Amino acid sequence: MRAVRYHEHGGPNVLTVEETEQPDPGPGEIRVEVEAAGVNPVDTYFREGSYDPAALPMIPGSDFAGVVDAVGEEVTEFTEGDRVFGTGLGNDRQGTYAEFAVAPTDRVARLPDRVDFAEGAAAALVGVTAWRALVDHAGLEPAETCLVHGGNGGVGHAAVQIAASSGARVVTTASKEYHDQLEDLGADVTVDYGRDDLADAVVDAGRPDVIVDHRLDQYLDFDAEVGTTGVRVVGIGNTQPKAGFGDIAVARGQEMTLHLMSMFNTPDISAVLRKLAWMLEEGDLRPRVSNRYDLNHAADAQKAVLHNSFLGKLVVEP
Repeated sequence: MRAVRYHEHGGPNVLTVEETEQPDPGPGEIRVEVEAAGVNPVDTYFREGSYDPAALPMIPGSDFAGVVDAVGEEVTEFTEGDRVFGTGLGNDRQGTYAEFAVAPTDRVARLPDRVDFAEGAAAALVGVTAWRALVDHAGLEPAETCLVHGGNGGVGHAAVQIAASSGARVVTTASKEYHDQLEDLGADVTVDYGRDDLADAVVDAGRPDVIVDHRLDQYLDFDAEVGTTGVRVVGIGNTQPKAGFGDIAVARGQEMTLHLMSMFNTPDISAVLRKLAWMLEEGDLRPRVSNRYDLNHAADAQKAVLHNSFLGKLVVEP
């Protein structure tokens, strides 16, 4: 099969398209003919060596959507021909930028017939991350106000939709070019993140009870400043390794709770994916695919996911 692999850590230039042996599913695993693979910033962290993958050479990619091609022993949930999507690969096992991928069944769910494969791949990692942040960690409730930093990003645009579907009031930040699209996805208020008076604008929109923060190194003090008393902040990412409070007294005064999380620690990914599948089926979650790449241009996709501005997700289609 054809697959993108890296044999050493480094920049996008270490990614090469190679012919490699098609993997066989073991007990409790399925093999999927990949129709689309999501592209995420975390893919680049494994490639660069910031995170350690299971082994080299490694196929990058966490997300996938496609058709079950073979099933291993002890598998009863899926059969050949099932449309599926999943996430959580490219870390402790080979990833998804390939014509075929093997996944354990607890990281997979059925993809509704009406949902495009690219949409399924685009929904998986970011949907699980947003669900865990809002539901499992923050306990977001109807009628609460939720602030999503960077609503145009992959996790951001999923979080906006999940929060809106829960009955929360959604405030998000993004460049002006994305405001109309984010309001179409369910945001009640969209604020230009480049405003000098950003904190005032967020407070005017309504102090949030819950904040989803993808740049802890930049916004921790901001979150304490704008949040309501008892604000629950869920940290899903950061740009710089170090993050801290410039004024811990403000956070204390707000009785701010900070939850730090990683999608890869989700106890049962398939359970969350099944909930996302229902939302996809009902049209409550509509992942946006900004651009599509073939295997030969996977390096361009990894450059774009870090440096380009877009709404939603990028996918690789083998």
